[in-house]
Parts: sequence; C-alpha cells; structure tokens
Amino acid sequence: MACSTTTIGAFVWVEDPEVAWIDGEVIEVKGEDIKVQCTSGKTVVVKASKAYPKDVEAPPSGVDDMTRLAYLHEPGVLQNLKARYDINEIYTYTGNILIAVNPFRKLPHLYNSHMMAQYKGAAFGELSPHPFAVADASYRQMIHEGISQSILVSGESGAGKTESTKLLMRYLAYMGGRAVSEGRTVEQQVLESNPVLEAFGNAKTVRNNNSSRFGKFVEIQFDQGGRISGAAIRTYLLERSRVCQVSDPERNYHCFYMLCAAPPEEVKKLKLADPRTFHYLNQSNCIELDGLDDSKEYLETRKAMDVVGISSEEQDAIFRVVAAILHLGNIEFTKGKETDSSVPKDEKSKFHLKTAAELFMCDEKALEDSLCKRVIVTRDETITKCLDPDSAVLSRDALAKIVYSRVFDWIVDKINSSIGQDPDSKYLIGVLDIYGFESFKTNSFEQFCINLTNEKLQQHFNQHVFKMEQEEYKKEEIDWSYIEFVDNQDVLDLIEKKPGGIIALLDEACMFPRSTHETFAQKLYQTFKNHKRFSKPKLARSDFTIDHYAGDVTYQTEQFLDKNKDYVVAEHQALLSASRCTFVAGLFPLLAEDSNKQSKFSSIGSRFKQQLVSLLETLSSTEPHYIRCVKPNNLLKPSIFENQNVLQQLRCGGVMEAIRISCAGYPTRKHFDEFLDRFGILAPEVLDKSSDEIAGCKKLLEQVGLQGYQIGKTKVFLRAGQMADLDARRTEVLGRSASIIQRKVRSYLSRKSFIMLRKAASNIQAVCRGQLARHIFESLRKEAAALRIQKALRMHLARKSYKEIYFAAVSVQSGMRGMVARDKLRSRRQTKAAIKIQSHCRRFLAQSRYKRLKKAAIVTQCAWRVRLARKELRKLKMAARETGALQAAKNKLEKQVEELTWRLQLEKRMRTDMEEAKTQENAKLQSALEEMQTQFKETKVSLLKELEAAKKAAEVSPVVQEVTVVDQELVKKLTTENEELKSLVSSLEQKIDETEKKFEETSRISVERQKQALEAETKIVNLKTAMHKLEEKILDMESENQILRQQSLLSAPIKTSSGHLPPSPVKSLENGHHPSEENRLDGTEPATPARRQGTESDAKPRRSHIDRQHEDVDALINCVIKDIGFSHGKPVAAFTIYKCLLHWKSFEAERTNVFDRLVQMIGSAIENEDDNAHLAYWLSNTSTLLFMLQQSLKAGATATTHRKPPISTSLFGRMALGFRSSPSSANLAAAAASAAAAVIRPVDAKYPALLFKQQLAAYVEKIYGIIRDNLKRELQTLLSLCIQAPRTSKGSVLRSGRSFGKDSPLNHWQGIIEGLNALLNTLQENFVPPVLIQKIFTQTFSYINVQLFNSLLLRRECCTFSNGEYVKSGLAELELWCVQAKEEYAGSSWDELKHIRQAVGFLVIHQKYRISYDEIANDLCPILSVQQLYRICTLYWDDSYNTRSVSQDVISSMRVLMTEDSNNADSSAFLLDDDSSIPFSVDDLSSAIQEKDFAEVKAADELQENPAFSFLL
Repeated sequence: MACSTTTIGAFVWVEDPEVAWIDGEVIEVKGEDIKVQCTSGKTVVVKASKAYPKDVEAPPSGVDDMTRLAYLHEPGVLQNLKARYDINEIYTYTGNILIAVNPFRKLPHLYNSHMMAQYKGAAFGELSPHPFAVADASYRQMIHEGISQSILVSGESGAGKTESTKLLMRYLAYMGGRAVSEGRTVEQQVLESNPVLEAFGNAKTVRNNNSSRFGKFVEIQFDQGGRISGAAIRTYLLERSRVCQVSDPERNYHCFYMLCAAPPEEVKKLKLADPRTFHYLNQSNCIELDGLDDSKEYLETRKAMDVVGISSEEQDAIFRVVAAILHLGNIEFTKGKETDSSVPKDEKSKFHLKTAAELFMCDEKALEDSLCKRVIVTRDETITKCLDPDSAVLSRDALAKIVYSRVFDWIVDKINSSIGQDPDSKYLIGVLDIYGFESFKTNSFEQFCINLTNEKLQQHFNQHVFKMEQEEYKKEEIDWSYIEFVDNQDVLDLIEKKPGGIIALLDEACMFPRSTHETFAQKLYQTFKNHKRFSKPKLARSDFTIDHYAGDVTYQTEQFLDKNKDYVVAEHQALLSASRCTFVAGLFPLLAEDSNKQSKFSSIGSRFKQQLVSLLETLSSTEPHYIRCVKPNNLLKPSIFENQNVLQQLRCGGVMEAIRISCAGYPTRKHFDEFLDRFGILAPEVLDKSSDEIAGCKKLLEQVGLQGYQIGKTKVFLRAGQMADLDARRTEVLGRSASIIQRKVRSYLSRKSFIMLRKAASNIQAVCRGQLARHIFESLRKEAAALRIQKALRMHLARKSYKEIYFAAVSVQSGMRGMVARDKLRSRRQTKAAIKIQSHCRRFLAQSRYKRLKKAAIVTQCAWRVRLARKELRKLKMAARETGALQAAKNKLEKQVEELTWRLQLEKRMRTDMEEAKTQENAKLQSALEEMQTQFKETKVSLLKELEAAKKAAEVSPVVQEVTVVDQELVKKLTTENEELKSLVSSLEQKIDETEKKFEETSRISVERQKQALEAETKIVNLKTAMHKLEEKILDMESENQILRQQSLLSAPIKTSSGHLPPSPVKSLENGHHPSEENRLDGTEPATPARRQGTESDAKPRRSHIDRQHEDVDALINCVIKDIGFSHGKPVAAFTIYKCLLHWKSFEAERTNVFDRLVQMIGSAIENEDDNAHLAYWLSNTSTLLFMLQQSLKAGATATTHRKPPISTSLFGRMALGFRSSPSSANLAAAAASAAAAVIRPVDAKYPALLFKQQLAAYVEKIYGIIRDNLKRELQTLLSLCIQAPRTSKGSVLRSGRSFGKDSPLNHWQGIIEGLNALLNTLQENFVPPVLIQKIFTQTFSYINVQLFNSLLLRRECCTFSNGEYVKSGLAELELWCVQAKEEYAGSSWDELKHIRQAVGFLVIHQKYRISYDEIANDLCPILSVQQLYRICTLYWDDSYNTRSVSQDVISSMRVLMTEDSNNADSSAFLLDDDSSIPFSVDDLSSAIQEKDFAEVKAADELQENPAFSFLL
C-alpha cells in the first residue's frame, strides 16, 4: 500500500532505524525519489515505493477497530496502537481480533462486576474493545449456534497472556456459573487452579516476572442450558531444564522460593535454609522480586491447593518432594577409588544426600548408587558400571527434572479429577494460554518447540483470517476471487514431516548412543541443504537457522539430544517406585513391560507433536477467537511504548500477516456515508442529483475513473492503493480550493484596503469643508447678535417711558376711587348703627314683657305643685315603713346571693366530706343501734329467765311467800333498768330519725346547689365552646346521624331462619377473630344469652356463628380482590379492609388467620408483573392500608403507655366532670368521640397485627420495585438508541436538505417521554401516593443517567460534537417533561441527570483547547471524577467542525492525578452504578398522607348490602 502517486505537500510515513516509522511532509519529488521533512526535524530522501500515505484526518486518540483505518499498513497500525496506549486504551480490535497492550499497572475499574454487566449481551464492537467482549461473543455464539468455541491468547513472555486468560475465565464463570449446595463451583475451582499452576509452572524471565513456562488449554464445558458443568486443563511442554539451569537475572520456579520462605516449623522439618545456599537457586543473583512476598504467596498457594481438592497430606508430600529436589542439587561428586567412579564430595554433600533420601523416604545407599552407577542388563549377565563425577551430576539433574515433571503432571491430573469433567456436556469453550514466538541470543530445544507451536497456530490463524475475509465478501455480496496468502506449510513440513523432518531426525539421533549434537547438526545440513527455509549460519559448526513466519531464528543444538529424551533411568524408576511414601511411589509406577528392560525410549519432540495435533483437532472443531497480547517495552514499566519492540511482536503475533491477507483483497472498506463525507468534494454534482447513498458512491467512483473497486450492501471496497489515489485527488481538489480561497481572501483584503483609503479621503474633505463652513457661520452669527442687541436696547428705552406714564395715571385713578369708596362706607356704617339700636330697643321691651308673664306662670305652677307634693308626701309617709322593709329584704337577698356565690365552691368541696361523714355517722349509728338492740334482747331474755326462775322459786317455797323484799327489789331494779333501756332506745330512735331528716335535708340542699353549679358550668362551657361547636357542627351532625343509625340497627331485632334472635354482634366478635384452636377443642365459647338461660340448643348457634365468621371473611376477600375503585381519591378496598379488621377487633387478637388470608390474597393479586395498571391499583391499596395500620398501631401503642389522668378534686374540675357526665352533654361528647374515631382509632395491637404490618410493608416495597423495574426494562431498548444520533450523510444533508434516515432524530426520545407519561397517568388514575410516584421517577431518571453516561464512556462514536447536540436536545425533552409533571410527581428527577448533563454540556462547548483543567473540574463538570473527565477528553472527536479536544497540558494533568489514585479501585472506576434499593420508609409514607382525607370515604357498595357488614354504613 505504498504511495503510488506522491505530490508535494502530501503527508507520508517513512522508515526510521530508531522509531521504526516516522511521519513527515513531502517537500520535493524527483522521479522515484522523494524528499520528506520529518516531524523530528531531519530531512530524508527515500523511494516513493518505500513511503506510505498518512491519514491526516485520523482521530488523534485512534480508532477502536483498525479495519476502519483509511490506510491499513504497518505505520498506521503502530501509530493507532500508540495513540490509544497514551490515553490508557489498552485494547484495540483488528476485525474480530483483539490486541491487548500490557499497561504494567493496575486498572481495576476495567474489570469489576459492573463492567461485566455492561458487556453482557452487547453486540461485538458496540462497546469499547475488551476481553469481556470476546468472551461474551464466544458464549453467545455457542448458545445461539450450538457450536463449541475457543479463544486463543498468545504473545511473548510478559505481554499479559495469563492475566487475559484469567479475565476470560472470570467472565465465562460470570455468564455460565451457578451456585452449588456444597463446596466450590466448577468455575471457582478453575479460577483457583491458576495460583497453583503459577506456583509450579511460572518463573521470572528476562522479560516477565511471572512468565508461564508451559502451555495451558482450559476446556470449560457447558450443559444444554449454557451452565458450566465441567472443566479440564491440558498442559504442554513444561520447561524442565529450568529446574537445574537458571540464567542470570532469571529465577527458578516460584514454588522453590515460596518453600524457603515457609513458616519456621516447615523450614525446620524440611531442613531448608536461605535460597542462596541451594545450587539450583543461586545460579542467578535474582532471589527476591520487588512487591512479592514469598511467605505470603506460600500460604495463598496452600489455600488454593485446598480449594482445588489437594488434601493436606498430599500437599505435605508435594512440598517434601520439592525440598528433596533442592537437596539433590547440593549433592556434589568427586572421583572415587576406582577408575571413572564417583562418590559424594564431602560431608555437606552427604548431609544433603541423606536429607534427600529421608524426604523421598528411600534408602540412602540406594539413592547414592542410582546417582553414581548404572546397571547394564545383557542376555547373559548384569553389569554394574560406575559413572564419573560429570556423568553423576547429569544423572542427578536428570532425576531432579523427571521428579519435578512428574509432580507437575500429578498436580494437573489432580486438578482435573477434582474439578470433574462432564461426559454429557453439549458444548465447550476452550481458552488457550500459550507461549508466544521466542527468539533469543541462545535458542535451545524449548524455543524450537515453542516456535513450532506458534507456526501451527499461525497456520490456523491465517486460515481463520482468510475465512473471515471471504465471509465478509459473501456478506456484502460482492464479486471476489480466491485470495492467495502466504502459507507456512513448508516450514511445518521441514520440522515435523515424517520421515525426514527435523523432529524425526532428532528422534533417530537420540536412539543411537554414540550420537552427539555435532553429528545431528551434520545430518541436518546434509538433509536440508537445498531447503529455502533452512540455512547454516556462517562460522557455526552445530547451529542451524529456520526462516519462520516471524523472522529467522538460529538454534543451538548442544542440548537438543538430552532435552529430547523422555525415558526414565531404570535405577531412578526402581528407587522411587520402592519409596515408603505412597505419593512418591505413585509418581513412578513400575510397569510390567518395563521390568525386564533397562529403559524405554520416549521422545519429548514426538510427544509434543502429538499434543499439537490433538490441540489443532480440538481447535478445528471449534469456532476460534483471537487475543494478541503485546508487551510495549522490555523495562516492564508503564507509559513507555517502544515502536520497534511492538512492531516485532505484531509480526510475531501474525497481526501483520492478517493485514497482508486483507491487503491481498480489499483492505480499505468504508461505509457509504463515510465515503461520501470524505470524497464527496471530488464530484459534488453527483450528490446534488441523487439522495441514494449507493447510487451516489457508484457515480462518484465512475466520475473519478477508478477501476477494480466493489460496491457491497453497506460498504465500498477498495483495492490496495486506491485509497491513496483518491486521497491524492482529494488533496488536489482541496489544494485548488485553497488557491481559490486564497485568491478570494487577497481580493477581499485589497478591496478592503481601497475602501478604507477612499473613506479616509472622504473624511479629510468633509473636515475641510466643515471648517470653512464654520468660519462663515461665525461671522453671520456675530452680525445677527449685533442687530439683536440694538433691537433690545431700543425696546428697553421705549418700555421704560411707557411704564412711567402708566404708573402716574394709575395713581390718580386709585386716589379718586378711594375717596368715593370711603364716602359710601361711612354712610353704610351709620345706617347699620341705627338699625342695631332699634333692634335692641324692641328686644328689651319684648323681653321685659316675657319675664313678667313667665314669673306669674311659675308662681302659679309652684303653688299647684306644692299642693300636689303635700298630698303625695302624705302618701309617702304612709308607705315609708313598707319601703324600708323591702330595701332591707333586697339587701339581705343580695348578701345571700353573694354568700351563696362565694360559698358555692366551699359547699361543693364540703359535699364529698359531708357525704363521707354522713356515711360514717350512719354506719356508727347503725352499729350502735344494732348493739343496743342486741343488748336489749339480751337483757329481755335474761329478765324473762329471772322472772321464770322467781316464779319457780315462789312455787317451790310457799312458806316464805310473804317475804318478798329481796325479790321485789330485784324486780324493781330490773324494771328500772328496763325502763331506762326503753327510754334509751326511744332516744336513739329519735336521734336516728332526726339524723335521717337532716341527711335528707342536706341531700336536697346539695342536689339543688349541684343543679345550680351544673347550670352555671353549662353556661360557662357553652360560652367557651360556642365557636368550636360552630366549626364542628357538620362533623357532629354526621357523627350523631351515624350513631343513631347504628343504635337503630343494633336495637332492631333480626331474626334468623329458625326464628331465634342472633347473639349480639359485640359479643359474637368480642376479640374480632375466630375462636382459637384450644377453645374449640375444649368446647368453650363466649357466653351467650342462650347459654345463660340454659337452653338445650346452645351448640347449634355456636357452630353457625363460626361458619358465619368464615363467610364474612370470604365475602370481604371476594369483594376486595376485584377492582372496586376509589372514593374521594382513596382506595375503597383498603378502607373496607381496615374498617372490617377494626370492627372485628382483629388487631387485638392473640391468634387469627384473617391476616394470613389477606396476605395470600395480595400475593395472588400481583402475580402478573407485566400489568402496570393492576400493580398501581394494588400499590395504592397496600400503601393506604399500611398508612392506616401505622397510624392505628402507633396511636394504640402511645395510648397504652400513658396513665389515665387523676380526677380533679377542685370545684371547677368537679363541675366539668359533672357536666360531662350529665345526660345533656353525654350525647355531644359521644358524638365528638365517634366523629374523631370514625376512620382511624388507636388499638392495642398484638403480634399477628404487627406481623401483618411488616408483611404489608414488604408487599409495598415489592410492588414498587416491580413497577420501577418494568419502566426500566421498557426504557432500556430506547436508551441504547438515544445515546447516539442517527447516522446521516453530510453531503446529502447539505445539498439536498434532507437526511437518508427515515426516522425523526427525536423519535426515540419521544418514545421515552410517552413511556413516562403512560406510567404517570396510570399512577395518577390509581391515586398512588405522590411520594411513591416521586421515588419511582427519581430512580428511573437516575437509571437513565447511569445508562446514558456509561454508554458515553464505553462507545467512542458517542463522544462527538453532533452526538452531544443530539443527546442535549433529548435531555431538553426530559426537562420539559419534568416541568409539565410538576414537582409533586417529578420531584428531584431532573437533578438525577447531572452526570450526563455535564458530560453533554462539555461535548458541545467550542474551543475546548482553550479551557484549563480547573475550569473543567470546578465550573463545567464539578460532579465528574478525574477518570471520567480523562476518558471523555480522550474519546472526544468533532465530527461536525473538526475542532480539537482539550490541550495536552490538561491531559497530562489528568494523567498525573489518575496515577496518584491508581491503587484505589473505587477512585479508578469511571462507570456509574444503578441504585436498585427502596428509597422510602413507612414514616415517609405516613407523613405524605393526611388522616383527615378519609373522612368522606365510603366502603364497598357490595358489602353495604350485606346485613353482616351493617357496621360499614
């Protein structure tokens, strides 16, 4: 794709020995040679065929997919990768190939779970390049097409292959993982196997601190449903030679250093020490790695081994074998007594020999013999051969290598058996982590096998790329012929062809004991001396060079034969198979066929070739995906991009080969609109005549006379060089246009200068003419002034003379007129005085006459009045006495009233005391009376007894009958006492009567005074409550009416079908719930009148009562399960349920099933989660019912905690109490109480009610979440279309005035508005509380903000000027919606869009390069983080005006700030998370609803017709 036609001023790429490629401008063309002024300042002369065109219109931050580059060549690819690496965009596509550049720093924000959720289900190429996109594409293709997939990750050591593989497996586990009841999942075990394999298979190399020294192919198996069902790990070619040989500054395998840093008890048990004391580790000066703690890694490895199923006993055995290998390396040998024999060198060697034998659990002498001797078995005898010290060292190293290799293979097999393979799996996704192409100064057998692997994979890669090219052509339906590409089959035949290949010759040499690397090299020289891919380096005796696809590699054959041998020495096999350690013995099982042979030859090369064949068969049966890892520098440091190094890796990774394949066909592919936008200026008349993109492209290409192109369905396909030809023509047109513009500008400048000069001359002339005119005007003005002065003077003199004459005449006239006036005044005064004198005289005469008549009349009246007064006096004297008596009575009554008024309180206060005193006095008198009566009875009885005794005595002794002195005295005495007792009883009875009369009188007076006090209090209270009664008149009347209706219903007898009256409703539902199970079992029921009367049919009413309760609950549920609408803006169902529960006293029940049935009813009602109208109806009902429960239970709890206030003992307190208890005030108090508690009443709730409240709150949250998520799902598809403006053609729009797109640009935004309006109308129609509507739309707008903002950061095509204008117009529609919806429903929804608003505002700002970082961070986008600003600034490109983004100083400032926060995962994350929590509480809901709103609500009409629900009326 070199420049075919180069013109002066063109920008090209030329080769440079330092930076690979450098750009510059052509300043001179001489035939085939061109002179280029490079950007570095130097000038070079190169051939035109060696220069490549540069796309000056390429975005400064590069493109996501390099197939979109205008020029697909090496410098273009290299520059694109460097531009993206500079802005931390480490992933780039080349078609469906992902190129990953190692950043050598942690970027945790790129790999969190939120990022995986973004790539889940996204189309390949829709978001920014990422390994998750490759994994998602493979998983989706496997699910949809039913084809197994494979992902090949390649690259040289240190390029990040292992990390990329981990990311792929993490994403596949995220997509196909599932939880298990016990243990770890398959995907967790696969991920946890990485630390184990890294510990035993990774080591530090020159280019990487954690280089995998083996190939790994992970097969993740899936079932029919796409879930991970099994896995297997295949490994290839472990680098065994590293166990014994380590080059400086590399390290051995990590496990050796981990074991030396193990806990002290482990180190002591294994007799280990510092790593520098072991021969296998101290060959290199690199012992420790920066930032790596080997002791911590040891513990982590043990944990990982636990996870993958390796028991602690097996772990101990593994590390015991690893320690034995270290001790083996410290065994040194010296010459023995016999010829060519060897023995341990010293005591130190013997110690390590003994320790190794102890760790292997074998005989120490047998171990020494296996290292120092060989047993040769012949047909006749067995010969023991001693080995010299050098051979003994080789035998020791061979034992160490084979033991370590067997341990590694055992670990892999153990992991596979622990994970478990699924034989019934339908598909698999294989992830291949394989070493990349290697070319060092010294290349041995390992590099030979590694490069063979890469040759095989490159062939597979080339075939896949070729296939993709052909599929692209078929998809676009263009005419194409077979495209030839470079095939490396000849290199593969050179290496693995059988017979005659290098591996075959190597195996043949290994089977001959006397073969050496020199004889092997000579055999190669003779066999392949004419092969174009094989050569012999100069001055080399045993080296050979192979021309690989990535370049020439020279191999040294010194250790080829030893490293290719894979058989086990018979002595080593016998020794370790006889070990007392079952683990060691299991590593070396003794096979029957090997028992009689010394050894069985096995070739590593042949075995590796078979593994490659198996691997390629597996890959061929799958659909491949490729990830090419690139190491930007050899220093392993961030922000360093070495062009030469990267370019070499691109060549080794086959990327350049893929580009060559693309160049062989149609390397340049442009969408029709992009092609017209770029080259429309070549034939503008074509665009004026047609609005069809395809026809426009065809006519344009025909107009310019281009041949060999193809027109596809969506793209224009150009041959190599045609893009440069079109750009050259475009540059020529732009040059001519520039000349025209320059000519027009020069003409404009000249015309502008002429106009300025002409205007200046006119201004000078105008000034001169003005000056002359001013002089003439001044003279004329002076002449006119002189004339005006003369005129004014003459006028002054004439006016002065006139005024003197005028004043004289006026003075004469005024004197004459004054004299006449004074005469008239004098005559008037005289006339007035005479009249006044006459009037006074007449008045005096009349007054005198009046006084005389008045005096006479008064005298007459006084005489008459005296007469009448005397007569009246006599009457008054008669009534004087009566008047004095009445006045005294009046005063006395007033005093009595005042005394009563003041003593009213005292009398009222004494009433209680008097009542108590009277009660006590009555009790005392009663007891005294009873006592006296008792004494009287006793005395009477004793008297009768004495009389009877006396009679008997008299009858018995008749002789002394006449001597009665003693008896008479006794009788008299008794009679006297009897009389006294009678008088005492009569006095007591009299006192009791008097006391009772006083008590009755006092009671009567108290009652009268109480009535007076109550009347006074009634008047006072009526006066105080007059205003309140007026305000509550309506409520009281309604409450009284309701009470009257209830009383009438309760008093009206309702007969059952059997003719008996039903029990009282209050009694039948005393606890508001069905009888408990215990009551039913015991047969006890609440007492009824029927039971109290002892009727025999009391069981039947009880059973009918329970059935009736069930029927009532069923009737309630059957009614409210239907949509029964709303009353005065409140849900009827919730109101009805609450009234029923309140009437049934279910809240106070200890046990009830009413709440359970209501919960089941609500759960079944919301099973259909797609009907927002139905969900909104139940959200309104549940939230309202929850509010009513919250108010009742809250008030009930408060009422139970407060003590009843004590009864006041004051006068007015008792007056108020008596007033409230009076019959007239009781009705008013009951009416007021019933009105206040008509809807919500406090209750003493029990546990079932509290549990029902919690369940109801959970349902409110659930329904709220369902409605919110339904709206989010509805908007999700529209949001993906709203983030990017519809694609239009600039040329077509500018010329024809209409777009190629059919849809209006804001159609998708209108769809969002319609969805919001539809839900808002639904919620309003169902009277959902505004607080819930606010929260729904606030969270929805937050979701819109997250989706739009994340898409903006993940898709580069969205960070454009035109797209910012498009999104801004859509956000304006959302703002208008918020205004129209009002704050009552929209709330703070608009504020939730702050991230996307600020980001879009930044995109549409002009002259961004003039803005500083402080202005961006503090003024324009204060809410955005540094990472978010950096990503927007680096992704931005102006597709409308081609303006620049922010300056490089701003980018550098952001990069410094990000580097400081690079270790903080939270601060590094630039994507937003969606909040799916419940943003409200029950208290928020309670504060938004007013209790008074329920005063007018009516219950369900259906239940009001049911007599059992008469309480709802």
